[in-house]
Amino acid sequence: MAIERIRVLRRATGVGSGLQRAQSFLILATLLYRGSHLTVGVLAVAQHRQDHPAQYLGLAAALGLSLLLYGAALTRGWFDPRHVWADVLVTGCLLPLALYAWGGVRETPALGWAMLLGGSASGVVSVALPRLQALTALALLVGTHLIGYHLVGASRAVLGGHVNSLLSSAVMTWVFWWYLRRQGRLLDEANARALAAETQKARYAERLQHHRALHDTVLATLTTLAAGGIDANAPEVRERCAKEAAYLRRLIQQTADEVHHPEMGAALEEAVSSVESLQLKVTAQYHELPAVPPEVAAAFADAAREALNNVRRHAGTGHAYLTAVGAGGPGGCDGTERSADGSDGDLGGPRGAVVTVVDRGPGFDPERVTPGLGLRRSVHGRMAEVGGRATVDSAPGEGVRVELRWPG
Repeated sequence: MAIERIRVLRRATGVGSGLQRAQSFLILATLLYRGSHLTVGVLAVAQHRQDHPAQYLGLAAALGLSLLLYGAALTRGWFDPRHVWADVLVTGCLLPLALYAWGGVRETPALGWAMLLGGSASGVVSVALPRLQALTALALLVGTHLIGYHLVGASRAVLGGHVNSLLSSAVMTWVFWWYLRRQGRLLDEANARALAAETQKARYAERLQHHRALHDTVLATLTTLAAGGIDANAPEVRERCAKEAAYLRRLIQQTADEVHHPEMGAALEEAVSSVESLQLKVTAQYHELPAVPPEVAAAFADAAREALNNVRRHAGTGHAYLTAVGAGGPGGCDGTERSADGSDGDLGGPRGAVVTVVDRGPGFDPERVTPGLGLRRSVHGRMAEVGGRATVDSAPGEGVRVELRWPG
C-alpha cells in the first residue's frame, strides 16, 4: 500500500537529521584541527630535548585525551562536557606548565606545540559547553598562555599572536557551528515539507486505488442488481456480495493492505469467477503464463475484471472471451522468433504477458465515444502504474477487443 511504502522509506533513509549531520561535520573538522596540532607536537618533541622523558609523557597524555574526547564524540554523536573539561584542564592548562617545570622547556619554540593544543581545545569549548562554562574555560586557556609565555621570555608579538589565535579559533568554530545548525534546521524543515507532500500524495493514490476497486466490484454488483437482470438470491451472487462486504469491512478498518495478490493465473481466474457470478459466460484460455511480480498480477486481474464488467454492462451479449499468454516465449504474441536450434532468442530480461478480452457485441466508433471512468482508471491506469499498457480496438458491428500487455 502507498502509506506503507512511505513508512518503509522513513525507516530506510537512516541518514540522520540536519542537526545530526552538522554535529558530525563539526566533530570531524575539529578532529582534523587537533590532528594538525598533534603533528606539530610530534615533530617538536622529536627535535627538542630528547633527553627529557617528560616531553614524551606530555605528548602521550595529549594523544590519550584527544582519543578519549573525539572517540566518545564520534560514538555518541556529540562532545561529552566532562571530556571537554578534562582536555582543557590537562592538555590546555597543565601540560604547558608541566613542560616548563619538569620537561626542561626554557625556549618559546619548545613550548609552542603545547600552546597550539590550547587553540584546538578552545574551538571545542565554544560549541560544546554552556556559555558561562565556555567563557570560564577560555579565561583559563588565555591565563595559561600569558603565564607560560612569560616564563620562557616570549616577546609581546609572540604572546599576542598566540592569544589571538586561541580566541580566533573559538570565535570561528562558534560561527561555523551557528551556520551549520541554521542550515541543518532549514534542511530538516524542507525534508519535513517534502515528506508531508509525499504522504499526502500517497494517501490520495491509496484513496484512488480504493475508489477504483469499489467501482470494479461493489458498484458493478449493485448496478447489475439494480438492473434486475439476475436473481439476487442466487448462491453465486450471494457469495460475491459476501466477498465484497468483507472487502468493504477491511477498507473501513484500514486493513485493506492485507489483501493477498495471488500469482497471475490464479488472479485472472479469480477475476473471471467474480464476473461469472453475475451471469456473464467467460471462455478463458491460458498458455505458458510467466512468473510476474505480485503487483503486476493484481493489475492484470483488476484490469481484466473491469473489461469483463464492461462486456456485461455495454456489449449486449452474455459471452466474453479471455486469453492470457506469455510474451517472449514460444507461442508468445510479441513476434519473438526461435533460433535455428529451436531455443528461444535472447529476451533481454524477464518474460512478459499479454491478456486479451474480446466480445462479439455491436462495438462502437472510438472517435465518437469518450472512454468512461472505468476504462480510463481501472484499465489504462492500472496497467500504466506497473509499467504496462492497455489498448482498445473496436468498430461498429465488430465487437470490442481489449489488450493488456506487460511490459508496455
